[in-house]
Amino acid sequence: MPYSPLVTSNDGNSALEVSGVSVRFGGLAALDDVSLSVQPGEIVGLIGPNGAGKTTLFNVICGFVRADAGSISINGRPRRQIRPHQLTKYGVARTLQGVGLLPHLTLADNVMAALHRESKGDLASAALGLPRSSRDEQRLRQRAMDALGRLDIAEFAQRLPTTLPYPVQKLASLARALVIQPDLLLLDEPASGLSEADIAKLGDLVRGLRSEMAVLLVEHHMDFVMGLCDRIVVLDFGKLIATGSPEEVRADPAVGKAYLGEEVGG
Repeated sequence: MPYSPLVTSNDGNSALEVSGVSVRFGGLAALDDVSLSVQPGEIVGLIGPNGAGKTTLFNVICGFVRADAGSISINGRPRRQIRPHQLTKYGVARTLQGVGLLPHLTLADNVMAALHRESKGDLASAALGLPRSSRDEQRLRQRAMDALGRLDIAEFAQRLPTTLPYPVQKLASLARALVIQPDLLLLDEPASGLSEADIAKLGDLVRGLRSEMAVLLVEHHMDFVMGLCDRIVVLDFGKLIATGSPEEVRADPAVGKAYLGEEVGG
């Protein structure tokens, strides 16, 4: 039977504490005794070559994959197996590699959907356009508009995602995560598909979140990671091979070897 991650103790200060997590798929070790932590107000990058185990670790944290061994704590509290629909309850928000927006809902309604746990109505009512409390509707819509406005895309609130440029869709996906006011934000390849100008803007946005939440991000754009993160964790074939500041990771021979001579950091 798979092991349900449970931490016995930690210092109570970490937004996220992962200790000794291992995951096997048949004979393949996707993760092998991986540990990391993210402190409040810290931006941590999780990098590694394709197949290193980055997405698997995200999926363990979010409850999509059960670990065979190890422990997880969120906000200093031990968590047994988390189910994906419970993430907001624990103060965790995650973006997806793409955008993950519902194509038949406007940007505002997509962001509002993230608040369904706080709604007196239900998500089905919102998706189907059924009536619900007008006061509740106004409260949630204002929060959605505030989140969109924070990312400078409120002007597109009533547009469908598919009618908008990809960078706007990516920002809407981020707004949907931010609207729940998480303690821990998991960003899965937030810079993918963006131009250099859009990536620079994204970096400024994420830096501005430090006073409100901890951030753990998976990303392949090394310049973005090196310029943004306080600390970087490197995986290779499911093992943690390096952790430290961007400067320390850039200079680590094991990291260069893992990337087969690719430039890391610039």
